[in-house]
Amino acid sequence: MKQSVLPLAAGLLLLASCSTPKNITYFQDLSNGEAIQPQKVYDIRVRPEDKLSIIVTTQDQQLSSLFNLVQSQTRLTIAGSPIGAATSQDGRTSYYTVSPSGDITFPVIGKIHIAGMRRSEVAEYIEKKLIEEDLVKQPVVTVEFVNTGVSVLGEVAHPGKYEFNQDRMTILEAIAIAGDLKVTGLRENVIVLRNNNDRQETYVVDLTNAKELAASPVYYLQQDDVIYVEPNEKSKRETTSAGNTAYTPSFWLSVGSIGLTVATLIVTLTK
Repeated sequence: MKQSVLPLAAGLLLLASCSTPKNITYFQDLSNGEAIQPQKVYDIRVRPEDKLSIIVTTQDQQLSSLFNLVQSQTRLTIAGSPIGAATSQDGRTSYYTVSPSGDITFPVIGKIHIAGMRRSEVAEYIEKKLIEEDLVKQPVVTVEFVNTGVSVLGEVAHPGKYEFNQDRMTILEAIAIAGDLKVTGLRENVIVLRNNNDRQETYVVDLTNAKELAASPVYYLQQDDVIYVEPNEKSKRETTSAGNTAYTPSFWLSVGSIGLTVATLIVTLTK
């Protein structure tokens, strides 16, 4: 019996040293074929200080130019150009900056309130106004966000700010664009900071729990959201002078715990 104890104890130590962390894998609560449904699908909506590109296209190019702010070679001040509209220097269509009250001033039409609208709704609204005021027939209005972006910081492969021009983006897509989390990133404690009416809100999401993640208000991101991935304890220790050595308190606590387990097992088996 005693001869079999030592190999068993050695095997326990080997298993302890080779154990795989359970917090590395995403979506641990899902099984094959299981579906999850986000609580609410969130499309990006216009907010104050957003920048938009708005282009009107008609069958008459000269008529279209009345509604599209374009600069050619040099920057000029156009008499009567709308407040909140910016001009470019290379012939591209200008963009509009939404005022703090949620308005832009559109050529000929005048001031319009667009805060809270999706970009498709802004396009439909301008098209309707152009037709109602008998300015053009069958206009096509294209609206694009110019400055819609999110920041991804912390333990990811490529931290930074990423712009996107689409109606919606999930936190998983943003993390994928940033090159995914490093192994040293905490998947259970990802922080999302969101500005909401001059107040910064904090949300914590767990990437190992897909159902909880889908139900989170930050599953779909908003413009200017900040995602922060915290480093794990091992990575934090390595930032200290003694962190890169094996002789840390946590190391000896682990050794002591394993030793106590092995000693208890030996005593039990030798009785």
